[in-house]
Amino acid sequence: MKTVYAAFILCFWVTACAAQSKEIFSPLEQWKAAIIRGDVKALKGLYSQQPTARISVITKGSSEISPDSDASFWIGLKARRLELKIAQAEEPQAGVREINFEATVRTAPPGRTFYVVETQVWQMQGESWKLVAVQRTEERRLEQPVSLDVKLYPAGVNAREEIRSALGRAAKTHKHVLVIFGADWCYDCHVLDKAFRRPDIAPVLNTNFEVVHVDIGDGDKNADLMNEYQVPMDRKVPAIAVLDSAGKLLYSQRHGEFKDARILSPEELLAFLNQWKPRLPA
Repeated sequence: MKTVYAAFILCFWVTACAAQSKEIFSPLEQWKAAIIRGDVKALKGLYSQQPTARISVITKGSSEISPDSDASFWIGLKARRLELKIAQAEEPQAGVREINFEATVRTAPPGRTFYVVETQVWQMQGESWKLVAVQRTEERRLEQPVSLDVKLYPAGVNAREEIRSALGRAAKTHKHVLVIFGADWCYDCHVLDKAFRRPDIAPVLNTNFEVVHVDIGDGDKNADLMNEYQVPMDRKVPAIAVLDSAGKLLYSQRHGEFKDARILSPEELLAFLNQWKPRLPA
């Protein structure tokens, strides 16, 4: 479960990033402008030809594609706005720049929003900078975490007591209880948490559910609760169970529906929450 995704994110979204220089790097601005213009020729011209730029796309492993395919990917998003959140920009040696960022891509109206996390390595070749290496994620509908530092599952918490307290609150406010099994090392657990904080999702969640995070540690914690709520450990995390205010199990994730939260859409999460929220009496 501790996939290359987590290693990739932790590799460059480190605390030291905050101290790195974030001045404008003109080749990156040219790269961004070419994408917004849809100028595939200009974009392809930024990749190194000698040596050929190496492009790696992180999925559940890592696959290499050609520079032309990478340019086509970015042009194909049809970006009208492209915002870059620079996490790290450094010069490891003379004539080499490494830049790590999260890209937020907004398409033409009515518009959609995508997120891509990317590391670029630029090299000065003659009188111009060229991309010699790229490592990126695929485009995602949900924002991806820039670090796994947020503590979703604090140590020393009695999960059974947390659920009991949540049930008490739910009974008073006519809500259901959303039990989320996961761990702080889990990349998709952080994706799901960020998604639940979105302005289009949070109101539905907070109005209808009490949320309890249950830590599974390295697979050695709270297995009794997973069994009780019929959530198979071998289906990975995050995993979700829904209880009514009396503690009755309404839904349990038995087929790993949320384990790849990174590929879900906001609409899918809203549909799930609306399906399992309390119903008003007829």
